[in-house]
Amino acid sequence: MKPLQLPSPLGSLAAPLGPLASRLAAQLTVRCLGELRRFRVPSALVRATALELVILAGHLVLYPTGLTPERPAPGRAGRPPAGTAHLPAGDTVPTVLLHGFADNRSVFVLLRRALAQQGPHQVACLNYSPLTCDIRAAADLLGRHVEEVCARTGRGEVDIVGHSLGGLIARYYVQRLGGDRRVRTLVTLGTPHAGTSVAPLAGVHPIVRQMRPGSSVIEELRAPAPGCRTRFVSFWSDLDRIMVPVESARLDHPDLIAENVPVSGIGHLALPVHPAVAAGIREALAPGTRVAGPAEAVA
Repeated sequence: MKPLQLPSPLGSLAAPLGPLASRLAAQLTVRCLGELRRFRVPSALVRATALELVILAGHLVLYPTGLTPERPAPGRAGRPPAGTAHLPAGDTVPTVLLHGFADNRSVFVLLRRALAQQGPHQVACLNYSPLTCDIRAAADLLGRHVEEVCARTGRGEVDIVGHSLGGLIARYYVQRLGGDRRVRTLVTLGTPHAGTSVAPLAGVHPIVRQMRPGSSVIEELRAPAPGCRTRFVSFWSDLDRIMVPVESARLDHPDLIAENVPVSGIGHLALPVHPAVAAGIREALAPGTRVAGPAEAVA
Protein backbone atom coordinates (compact mmCIF):
# COMPACT_ATOMS: atom_id res chain seq x y z
CA MET A 1 0.00 0.00 0.00
CA LYS A 2 1.15 3.54 -0.73
CA PRO A 3 1.94 6.06 2.03
CA LEU A 4 -1.01 8.30 2.91
CA GLN A 5 -0.51 12.07 2.84
CA LEU A 6 -3.69 13.52 4.24
CA PRO A 7 -5.33 16.90 4.61
CA SER A 8 -7.29 17.58 7.77
CA PRO A 9 -10.99 17.69 6.72
CA LEU A 10 -12.30 19.25 9.91
CA GLY A 11 -15.69 20.18 8.56
CA SER A 12 -16.40 16.81 6.94
CA LEU A 13 -15.49 14.87 10.08
CA ALA A 14 -17.61 17.13 12.25
CA ALA A 15 -20.57 17.00 9.85
CA PRO A 16 -22.14 13.88 11.42
CA LEU A 17 -22.58 15.91 14.63
CA GLY A 18 -24.52 18.64 12.81
CA PRO A 19 -23.95 22.22 11.63
CA LEU A 20 -22.98 23.45 15.10
CA ALA A 21 -20.01 21.08 15.22
CA SER A 22 -19.01 22.05 11.69
CA ARG A 23 -18.97 25.73 12.63
CA LEU A 24 -17.04 24.91 15.79
CA ALA A 25 -14.48 23.03 13.70
CA ALA A 26 -13.93 26.03 11.42
CA GLN A 27 -13.67 28.48 14.33
CA LEU A 28 -11.31 26.21 16.23
CA THR A 29 -9.05 25.85 13.20
CA VAL A 30 -8.78 29.61 12.69
CA ARG A 31 -8.11 30.20 16.39
CA CYS A 32 -5.46 27.47 16.62
CA LEU A 33 -3.73 28.68 13.49
CA GLY A 34 -3.67 32.24 14.78
CA GLU A 35 -2.42 31.39 18.28
CA LEU A 36 0.19 28.80 17.37
CA ARG A 37 1.69 30.74 14.48
CA ARG A 38 3.04 33.15 17.06
CA PHE A 39 5.21 30.30 18.34
CA ARG A 40 6.27 29.26 14.82
CA VAL A 41 4.66 25.86 15.15
CA PRO A 42 4.60 24.05 11.76
CA SER A 43 1.25 24.57 10.05
CA ALA A 44 0.81 20.80 9.51
CA LEU A 45 1.06 20.22 13.26
CA VAL A 46 -1.38 23.08 13.94
CA ARG A 47 -3.95 21.60 11.55
CA ALA A 48 -3.48 18.11 12.98
CA THR A 49 -3.87 19.44 16.54
CA ALA A 50 -7.04 21.32 15.62
CA LEU A 51 -8.42 18.15 14.04
CA GLU A 52 -7.58 16.13 17.15
CA LEU A 53 -9.47 18.64 19.34
CA VAL A 54 -12.53 18.55 17.10
CA ILE A 55 -12.52 14.75 17.00
CA LEU A 56 -12.13 14.63 20.78
CA ALA A 57 -15.10 17.00 21.23
CA GLY A 58 -17.23 14.95 18.87
CA HIS A 59 -16.19 11.70 20.48
CA LEU A 60 -17.16 12.97 23.93
CA VAL A 61 -20.65 13.55 22.54
CA LEU A 62 -20.85 10.04 21.09
CA TYR A 63 -19.05 8.25 23.94
CA PRO A 64 -22.20 7.45 26.00
CA THR A 65 -23.73 5.66 23.00
CA GLY A 66 -20.96 3.06 23.12
CA LEU A 67 -20.92 2.30 26.83
CA THR A 68 -23.19 -0.73 26.57
CA PRO A 69 -21.96 -3.89 24.84
CA GLU A 70 -23.08 -4.49 21.30
CA ARG A 71 -26.06 -6.82 21.02
CA PRO A 72 -25.59 -9.34 18.21
CA ALA A 73 -28.66 -10.30 16.24
CA PRO A 74 -29.92 -13.73 17.35
CA GLY A 75 -29.03 -16.60 15.08
CA ARG A 76 -28.28 -20.29 15.27
CA ALA A 77 -24.65 -21.34 15.57
CA GLY A 78 -23.08 -21.95 12.20
CA ARG A 79 -25.59 -19.72 10.38
CA PRO A 80 -25.79 -15.96 9.86
CA PRO A 81 -28.34 -14.14 12.03
CA ALA A 82 -31.79 -13.61 10.59
CA GLY A 83 -31.90 -10.60 8.31
CA THR A 84 -28.16 -10.65 7.64
CA ALA A 85 -27.11 -10.99 4.02
CA HIS A 86 -25.44 -14.34 3.27
CA LEU A 87 -21.77 -13.99 2.43
CA PRO A 88 -20.64 -16.63 -0.07
CA ALA A 89 -17.48 -18.61 0.64
CA GLY A 90 -14.42 -16.68 -0.44
CA ASP A 91 -16.20 -13.33 0.01
CA THR A 92 -15.66 -10.75 2.77
CA VAL A 93 -15.07 -12.31 6.18
CA PRO A 94 -16.49 -10.75 9.37
CA THR A 95 -14.56 -7.85 10.87
CA VAL A 96 -14.04 -7.35 14.60
CA LEU A 97 -13.31 -3.79 15.80
CA LEU A 98 -11.35 -3.27 19.02
CA HIS A 99 -11.03 0.16 20.65
CA GLY A 100 -8.15 1.70 22.56
CA PHE A 101 -7.46 2.55 26.21
CA ALA A 102 -10.44 3.98 28.18
CA ASP A 103 -12.50 4.11 24.98
CA ASN A 104 -15.46 2.13 23.63
CA ARG A 105 -17.08 1.02 20.38
CA SER A 106 -18.42 4.53 19.63
CA VAL A 107 -14.99 5.44 18.22
CA PHE A 108 -15.78 3.28 15.18
CA VAL A 109 -19.03 4.97 14.11
CA LEU A 110 -17.51 6.38 10.91
CA LEU A 111 -15.33 3.36 10.18
CA ARG A 112 -18.32 1.02 10.35
CA ARG A 113 -20.06 3.21 7.80
CA ALA A 114 -16.99 3.09 5.55
CA LEU A 115 -16.71 -0.69 5.77
CA ALA A 116 -20.36 -1.00 4.73
CA GLN A 117 -19.37 0.51 1.37
CA GLN A 118 -17.76 -2.84 0.52
CA GLY A 119 -21.24 -4.37 0.33
CA PRO A 120 -22.69 -6.95 2.73
CA HIS A 121 -20.24 -6.93 5.59
CA GLN A 122 -20.68 -8.33 9.08
CA VAL A 123 -18.96 -6.08 11.64
CA ALA A 124 -18.77 -6.76 15.37
CA CYS A 125 -17.36 -4.52 18.11
CA LEU A 126 -15.94 -5.70 21.42
CA ASN A 127 -16.00 -3.46 24.48
CA TYR A 128 -13.48 -4.30 27.18
CA SER A 129 -13.59 -2.59 30.56
CA PRO A 130 -11.40 0.48 31.23
CA LEU A 131 -10.62 -1.27 34.51
CA THR A 132 -8.92 -4.12 32.63
CA CYS A 133 -5.43 -4.37 34.12
CA ASP A 134 -3.76 -6.95 31.89
CA ILE A 135 -3.31 -7.13 28.12
CA ARG A 136 -3.14 -10.91 28.38
CA ALA A 137 -6.57 -11.10 30.01
CA ALA A 138 -8.02 -8.74 27.41
CA ALA A 139 -6.52 -10.89 24.65
CA ASP A 140 -8.17 -13.96 26.16
CA LEU A 141 -11.52 -12.11 26.18
CA LEU A 142 -10.97 -11.17 22.53
CA GLY A 143 -10.34 -14.83 21.70
CA ARG A 144 -13.66 -15.86 23.23
CA HIS A 145 -15.41 -13.06 21.32
CA VAL A 146 -13.84 -14.18 18.03
CA GLU A 147 -15.06 -17.73 18.64
CA GLU A 148 -18.58 -16.38 19.22
CA VAL A 149 -18.44 -14.38 15.98
CA CYS A 150 -17.26 -17.41 14.03
CA ALA A 151 -20.01 -19.59 15.51
CA ARG A 152 -22.67 -16.94 14.85
CA THR A 153 -21.65 -16.28 11.26
CA GLY A 154 -20.56 -19.76 10.24
CA ARG A 155 -17.17 -18.46 9.13
CA GLY A 156 -13.84 -19.99 10.05
CA GLU A 157 -11.88 -16.74 10.27
CA VAL A 158 -12.23 -13.02 10.89
CA ASP A 159 -10.37 -9.79 10.25
CA ILE A 160 -9.58 -7.48 13.17
CA VAL A 161 -9.06 -3.71 13.22
CA GLY A 162 -7.54 -2.44 16.47
CA HIS A 163 -6.96 1.18 17.45
CA SER A 164 -4.06 1.97 19.80
CA LEU A 165 -4.13 -0.47 22.75
CA GLY A 166 -6.76 -2.49 20.90
CA GLY A 167 -4.20 -3.36 18.25
CA LEU A 168 -1.72 -4.54 20.88
CA ILE A 169 -4.36 -6.73 22.53
CA ALA A 170 -5.25 -8.24 19.16
CA ARG A 171 -1.59 -8.83 18.30
CA TYR A 172 -1.07 -10.64 21.61
CA TYR A 173 -4.08 -12.84 20.86
CA VAL A 174 -2.77 -13.66 17.40
CA GLN A 175 0.89 -14.10 18.26
CA ARG A 176 0.78 -15.62 21.75
CA LEU A 177 -2.63 -17.31 22.14
CA GLY A 178 -2.92 -19.09 18.80
CA GLY A 179 -5.28 -16.55 17.28
CA ASP A 180 -3.52 -16.80 13.91
CA ARG A 181 -5.73 -19.80 13.13
CA ARG A 182 -8.77 -17.51 13.29
CA VAL A 183 -7.48 -14.09 12.16
CA ARG A 184 -6.84 -13.60 8.46
CA THR A 185 -5.72 -9.95 8.64
CA LEU A 186 -5.00 -7.71 11.63
CA VAL A 187 -5.01 -3.97 10.93
CA THR A 188 -3.56 -1.78 13.67
CA LEU A 189 -4.01 2.00 13.93
CA GLY A 190 -1.50 3.91 16.04
CA THR A 191 -0.57 0.83 18.08
CA PRO A 192 2.57 0.92 20.27
CA HIS A 193 4.16 -2.25 18.87
CA ALA A 194 7.55 -1.27 20.31
CA GLY A 195 6.08 0.46 23.37
CA THR A 196 5.46 4.17 23.93
CA SER A 197 7.00 6.51 26.50
CA VAL A 198 4.25 9.14 26.48
CA ALA A 199 2.57 10.53 29.63
CA PRO A 200 4.69 9.15 32.49
CA LEU A 201 1.94 9.84 35.06
CA ALA A 202 -0.42 7.55 33.15
CA GLY A 203 1.83 4.68 34.22
CA VAL A 204 -0.16 4.35 37.43
CA HIS A 205 -2.54 2.15 35.43
CA PRO A 206 -1.14 -1.40 35.07
CA ILE A 207 -2.19 -1.80 31.44
CA VAL A 208 -0.47 1.47 30.53
CA ARG A 209 2.74 0.19 32.12
CA GLN A 210 2.45 -2.85 29.84
CA MET A 211 2.58 -0.48 26.86
CA ARG A 212 5.97 0.89 27.94
CA PRO A 213 9.13 -0.06 26.04
CA GLY A 214 10.74 -3.07 27.66
CA SER A 215 7.61 -4.24 29.51
CA SER A 216 7.05 -7.98 29.88
CA VAL A 217 4.27 -7.87 27.28
CA ILE A 218 6.38 -5.99 24.74
CA GLU A 219 9.23 -8.44 25.31
CA GLU A 220 6.88 -11.41 24.82
CA LEU A 221 5.83 -9.94 21.49
CA ARG A 222 9.48 -9.59 20.47
CA ALA A 223 9.95 -13.34 20.92
CA PRO A 224 10.12 -15.62 17.86
CA ALA A 225 6.76 -16.41 16.25
CA PRO A 226 7.56 -18.98 13.56
CA GLY A 227 4.69 -20.03 11.34
CA CYS A 228 2.32 -17.21 12.33
CA ARG A 229 -0.29 -17.18 9.55
CA THR A 230 -1.97 -13.81 10.12
CA ARG A 231 -1.18 -10.86 7.86
CA PHE A 232 -0.52 -7.58 9.71
CA VAL A 233 -1.08 -4.07 8.32
CA SER A 234 0.06 -1.24 10.61
CA PHE A 235 -0.97 2.37 9.97
CA TRP A 236 1.32 4.83 11.77
CA SER A 237 1.35 8.62 11.66
CA ASP A 238 4.19 11.10 11.73
CA LEU A 239 2.07 13.45 13.88
CA ASP A 240 0.87 10.87 16.42
CA ARG A 241 1.76 12.46 19.78
CA ILE A 242 0.69 9.36 21.71
CA MET A 243 3.41 7.26 20.10
CA VAL A 244 6.84 8.28 21.45
CA PRO A 245 8.74 7.90 19.25
CA VAL A 246 6.25 7.85 16.37
CA GLU A 247 8.09 4.89 14.80
CA SER A 248 7.03 2.73 17.75
CA ALA A 249 3.75 2.20 15.91
CA ARG A 250 5.59 0.35 13.14
CA LEU A 251 5.51 -3.44 13.33
CA ASP A 252 8.96 -4.87 12.66
CA HIS A 253 9.30 -8.57 13.43
CA PRO A 254 11.25 -11.08 11.31
CA ASP A 255 8.65 -13.85 11.68
CA LEU A 256 5.52 -11.82 10.92
CA ILE A 257 3.92 -10.98 7.58
CA ALA A 258 3.79 -7.24 8.20
CA GLU A 259 3.15 -4.17 6.08
CA ASN A 260 3.71 -0.70 7.55
CA VAL A 261 1.69 2.15 6.03
CA PRO A 262 2.99 5.64 6.92
CA VAL A 263 0.35 8.36 7.27
CA SER A 264 1.17 12.07 7.13
CA GLY A 265 -0.83 15.01 8.42
CA ILE A 266 -3.07 13.59 11.16
CA GLY A 267 -2.76 12.58 14.80
CA HIS A 268 -3.70 9.63 16.99
CA LEU A 269 -7.44 10.22 17.37
CA ALA A 270 -7.94 10.82 13.64
CA LEU A 271 -6.66 7.40 12.56
CA PRO A 272 -9.95 5.51 13.08
CA VAL A 273 -12.14 8.28 11.64
CA HIS A 274 -10.28 9.82 8.70
CA PRO A 275 -11.91 8.84 5.36
CA ALA A 276 -8.58 8.25 3.60
CA VAL A 277 -7.41 5.88 6.34
CA ALA A 278 -10.78 4.10 6.16
CA ALA A 279 -10.25 3.65 2.42
CA GLY A 280 -6.83 2.15 3.16
CA ILE A 281 -8.40 -0.24 5.67
CA ARG A 282 -10.98 -1.32 3.10
CA GLU A 283 -8.16 -2.00 0.66
CA ALA A 284 -6.27 -4.05 3.27
CA LEU A 285 -9.36 -6.14 4.02
CA ALA A 286 -10.56 -6.54 0.44
CA PRO A 287 -11.33 -10.12 -0.65
CA GLY A 288 -8.47 -11.71 -2.53
CA THR A 289 -5.82 -9.40 -1.05
CA ARG A 290 -2.44 -10.99 -1.73
CA VAL A 291 -0.61 -12.20 1.34
CA ALA A 292 3.13 -11.67 0.91
CA GLY A 293 5.79 -13.61 2.78
CA PRO A 294 7.85 -11.79 5.43
CA ALA A 295 10.64 -11.00 2.97
CA GLU A 296 8.15 -9.45 0.51
CA ALA A 297 6.23 -7.27 2.92
CA VAL A 298 6.32 -3.53 2.23
CA ALA A 299 7.94 -1.49 4.98
